[in-house]
Amino acid sequence: MSNASRARLRALCLMVSVASVATSCTPKSDAPSNDTHAAPHASTFKVTEAQRAKLVIVTIEPVKFHPTLEATGTVAFNGDKSTSVLSPISGPVARIVTTLGASVVAGQTLATVSSPDFATAVATYRKAEEMVRNTTRILALDEKLFANDALSRSERDQARTDASSASADRDAAIEQMRALGVDNATVTAIRDGKQVTPVEGAVRAPIPGTVVEKLINPGQLLQAGTTAAFTVADLSTMWIFASVYGADVSAVSAGQSAEIIIDGSSKPVAARVDYVASIVDPGTKATSVRLIAGNGGQLLKRDMFVRIRIFSSSERHGLLVPTASVLRDDENLPFVFIANADGSFSRRRVTLGARVGGTYEITTGLIGGDKVLADGALFVQFAENQ
Repeated sequence: MSNASRARLRALCLMVSVASVATSCTPKSDAPSNDTHAAPHASTFKVTEAQRAKLVIVTIEPVKFHPTLEATGTVAFNGDKSTSVLSPISGPVARIVTTLGASVVAGQTLATVSSPDFATAVATYRKAEEMVRNTTRILALDEKLFANDALSRSERDQARTDASSASADRDAAIEQMRALGVDNATVTAIRDGKQVTPVEGAVRAPIPGTVVEKLINPGQLLQAGTTAAFTVADLSTMWIFASVYGADVSAVSAGQSAEIIIDGSSKPVAARVDYVASIVDPGTKATSVRLIAGNGGQLLKRDMFVRIRIFSSSERHGLLVPTASVLRDDENLPFVFIANADGSFSRRRVTLGARVGGTYEITTGLIGGDKVLADGALFVQFAENQ
């Protein structure tokens, strides 16, 4: 071997030796990890003893729980106990008798209307009443004549038919007046032939409840069966509508208990799931869920935006961590801090399941026995990024 070849061989051996030394000095923390649960951010972070004493570390173990579905919703009147009050007659509004917020009973007058329909209805009733008197008198005479063989059976039967028809017309005229708001006392006075003051039509409450909307004003012209005059609602219960997406729909069913959280109120309102829609909204791809809640303190108002917790009736088995343990990384993916045996903390990405009170279900990323940082996780995240 020539001198030049020996020199090149010595240089090559020297390079291999330096590379071997560099490799042996590489920190072990940079070696690939065999932990299948480790997050891409696998670095560890240590805190001082004084700082660690203020942190709360919990050991995760499998538990049985009932999932809680959280959603948002809007409040509406109970459709089974509220109604829009339409004017039964046409004409201008004479007086508004009630006020907004007033409690009313079924049949109570809310407004009066001046209408020519009343004059027509009263005239029709008077004619029908007179026809009843005449046909009744004729029937009585025909019955006597028939009894004395002075009248044929067919003529007597025709008199009976005429009297019955007249009586039916009178009953229909009475019902027409009542539909227009004429009270029983006025009907009796008209039947007895007494003079009555000009009758005004009445817009009456069809159900008991509270007047929540007044949609007409004095002098406004109303159209029978078309013009909405008031809205009356029973405010003792309210409906809440929520939108539920994807797989969460299978966890919701009628009869499940729920809570309504109102901003500014420290106490949630108890509710229950009343109805789950059979179709999906084509625009939002969400399923509408209707809840019913008691409203004794009238905290719930129509169109109010609220938060909802629906408690599933089915029991599940899994791992739960406090909500304070779950943080988000730069990619907005959830992770927790794992407490290591040497006193350090390392990140571990997790997959979140259902919300259960003040905890989250963890579907992947943790196993039973893992020690997870709870209170103080935000501090460690902040300190780690410094």
